[in-house]
Amino acid sequence: MQATAYTYDPETRTGQVLLDDGTPVPFDAPAFDAGGLRLLRPGQRVRIELEGEGRARRITLVTLHTF
Repeated sequence: MQATAYTYDPETRTGQVLLDDGTPVPFDAPAFDAGGLRLLRPGQRVRIELEGEGRARRITLVTLHTF
């Protein structure tokens, strides 16, 4: 799934992405680390992997979107 980076804190390696419908979804450090990134800038298109449903939905991977 694709999303847009919304916030990112380099100290905690956490942040939020916006889904294409505008829904913000937070990610934690393990999800960021799983993607192998060193930095994320707001506005970057990213690829994410989600698991769970509803309030239990969480991001398990954040990486750059490539074509």
